[in-house]
Order: sequence, then C-alpha cells, then structure tokens
Amino acid sequence: MNRFIETFRGVVYPWHCDHQGHMNTMHYVGMFDQAFWHHMSALGFTRDYMDRNHGGFVDVRDTIEYKSEQGVGSLVVIESGLLKIGNTSMTAIHRMRNTETGELAATSEKISVYFDLEARSKASFPSDLRPNMEANIVELDA
Repeated sequence: MNRFIETFRGVVYPWHCDHQGHMNTMHYVGMFDQAFWHHMSALGFTRDYMDRNHGGFVDVRDTIEYKSEQGVGSLVVIESGLLKIGNTSMTAIHRMRNTETGELAATSEKISVYFDLEARSKASFPSDLRPNMEANIVELDA
C-alpha cells in the first residue's frame, strides 16, 4: 500500500549538535517522538479521542538506525507508516530524510502498546479506528 505520511519537518539548530558537530542522539529521539504523535493523530488517536476514552500509548521497543550525519542547518522530514497491527500493539516505522540531499538520515522502528490510562494496563485497539490503521499499513522497499 505504501501509505507513508509526513509526520515531522524541521531544521537542525546548533543546540541539536554535540561537540563532534552532528545532531546528537537525544534530538533524533525527540524528533521521532514528535513524529509518532502526529502519526497517531492522523490514524484517529487525536488528543481529544484519547482523553475521552482514557487511552494512551507506551513504547516497549524503539530501534533507531543512524544512516548519515546531520549538521547545523540540515533540513529534515520524517514520514511514518504502520508495519504490523496486533490486538493491543503495533509496529511503526519512521524514516528521517534530509530534504535537500534526499539522503536517509535515520530510521526508528517502534513497537507501541495501546494503554488504558485508568486501569494502567494494555487495551485492545478501538474497533472504530482499526479500519484506518489497516488502511495505513506500508510495505518497505526491498
């Protein structure tokens, strides 16, 4: 289906970089986290929806691969898609690219569990949002 959606766009500022001159790990994580929440909102898990249903997400695994250095002034974009959906968990892929060079900067493959914030335990994905989730499953290029 390849329905990747843009979930983040930004610039690498000097305070994002470490003493080696490239964006530090903590800022990749922050950008990928912002992309995650935009992705969830696009799938129907808006702040209002989750507040009304006492829902949230917990990440249980996040694998980041750094592909190319990004320095001050680099313009980056993240696109996101779902790889797999279970009853209570999903696997998403987020791909960061440099918009000027097209080079892949990093990827984040994240496994997240839908969470009942009142019961403090995992919960099944809501049936009303499942069709939209399934329509947004992507296939990775070989």
